[in-house]
Amino acid sequence: MEPYLRKALRLFDNLVPKRRQDSPYPHVEPKYGATQQFAEYDTSPAVGKEGQTYIQKVNGKFLWYARGVDPTALVPLSALASQQSKPTQNTMDKSQHFLDYMATQEPAVLTYQKSDMILAVHSDAGYLNEENARSRAGGHHFLSEDVPLPPKNGAIHNIAEIIKGVMSSASEAETGGLYINACKAVEERNILEEMGHKQPPTPIQTDNSTAEGIVNNRVQPKRTKAMDMRFHWLRDRANQKQFRFYWRPGTTNRGDYFTKHHPASHHRNMREEFLTPYKVLMDLRKRQGMSGGCATSATARVC
Repeated sequence: MEPYLRKALRLFDNLVPKRRQDSPYPHVEPKYGATQQFAEYDTSPAVGKEGQTYIQKVNGKFLWYARGVDPTALVPLSALASQQSKPTQNTMDKSQHFLDYMATQEPAVLTYQKSDMILAVHSDAGYLNEENARSRAGGHHFLSEDVPLPPKNGAIHNIAEIIKGVMSSASEAETGGLYINACKAVEERNILEEMGHKQPPTPIQTDNSTAEGIVNNRVQPKRTKAMDMRFHWLRDRANQKQFRFYWRPGTTNRGDYFTKHHPASHHRNMREEFLTPYKVLMDLRKRQGMSGGCATSATARVC
C-alpha cells in the first residue's frame, strides 16, 4: 500500500510539511466548566466548482486507502464528505490539514493475529459533535475467540458514520450506534457462516450503561418512534441469539476512536493500537527475504 500512498500524495502535489501533523482533522478544545457550550458555524467564503472538485478528489482517492489499511483517516474523510456539497475555504483548509497528516505519517500496516474467526464488535457514539447538531457512530469489528471478553485483533471493518437524524440524548446516540454496528455485523456473520465458520451470539461492547440496559430489557425509556424501532430491532436480534450486548469502560472500547475529532496527542497514543509500526514490517521482510506484499509469521499476518 505504500506505493499507492506515495502516488496519491504526488497527485495533489503535497510535500511533507515542515511542521509535523499528527491529527488528521482540526480539534476543537472543549470549554470545560462553561455553563453553556455554543455551536460553531462556518462563515468563510464558498469555494468555486474547481475547489469543490478538488475536495471530492481528495475524498475519493484516500477513502479506498482508509477502508483498506488506515482506519485513522476514516473520521476526517467522513466529515469532509458531509461538507463537500457546499464547500467553503474552511473546508479547503481542512482538506489540506488532512493531506499534511497523510504526508507526515508512515505507511499504514495492519496486523492480524491468528484467531478462531469469531466476530466481535466494539460500538460507541459521540453526541452532538458534528455540524447541524448531528452525532457520530463509531465501530471496530474484528475476528477473535469465543470468550466473554474477546481479545483484540486487527480490524476487518471500521465504522465512522454521521448519524442522519438529530439525537435527543447521549443514550439515544449510543443506541443508534449499536443499531448501525449491529446491522453491519449481520452481514459479516452471514459471510463467515457461508465460509464455514459457525458463529455464536456476536459480542457487542458498549461503554454506555443506559444503552446496554435498554437493549438487554432492563430499562424502559421514553423514546421517539425512530429510537423505538432501533432498540426493538436490537432486542429482537438478541432474543434470536444473534448478538450478546455487554458493558465495559470507555478506555477499553476501540470504537471510541471513530466517534470524534481527537487532539494530536491522542492520535499519537492510539495509532499503535490500530496499526503496526512500519519498521516492524520492514524488519520482518528482511528476515524473510521479501521485497513487498504481505509477510506471515507463525502467529500473525502483516499487510
